[in-house]
Amino acid sequence: MGTYQGAALDALGDPSRRAIFERLGHGACAVGELAAELPISRPAVSQHLKVLKQAGLVTDAAVGTRRVYRLNPAGIDALCAYFTHFWSTALSAYRDEAHRQAQEGTRTATEEQP
Repeated sequence: MGTYQGAALDALGDPSRRAIFERLGHGACAVGELAAELPISRPAVSQHLKVLKQAGLVTDAAVGTRRVYRLNPAGIDALCAYFTHFWSTALSAYRDEAHRQAQEGTRTATEEQP
């Protein structure tokens, strides 16, 4: 796993950051709006957003006097690629093991016949 994906997964390991990430999945939002929707303070939301931004999962832009945050498509794509690779590898290993066990079972059954 690359450092980028590791940072993203680590960032999403925190329930508050995951809640912010999921909320931003519904659309861009300012810190104050996020804080109003979550049971954490505005400074805590800002700190969580900083971690999510460092992990490449969100971006921000100045809109007047506010900073508006949104999901970073490149970060989402990297996570999707990681999980696609992970599941592809895991399923291939499962298929190979099932095939090996089936072959072993066939050999054992053949060897037991008189």
